[in-house]
Amino acid sequence: MSIDLLGFTLDVIGKVMVAYTAIMVHRRFWKEHTIDEKVFRAMKGEQVIGVLGIVPIIIGFLLQIPSKL
Repeated sequence: MSIDLLGFTLDVIGKVMVAYTAIMVHRRFWKEHTIDEKVFRAMKGEQVIGVLGIVPIIIGFLLQIPSKL
């Protein structure tokens, strides 16, 4: 696997993770209509997934830089 393909793959994985997190938070809020402890716990877990999704986006970007120069 080339570095460029690996960078692109990590970029896509990170974007999907961040998008999934945003969708789940909005879905949970829409479904519950209130924010209680259960919703806060779920949102904290989804926040971790979102932050972890940012890491492959950054790594993917860094791996793609050499091919863009």
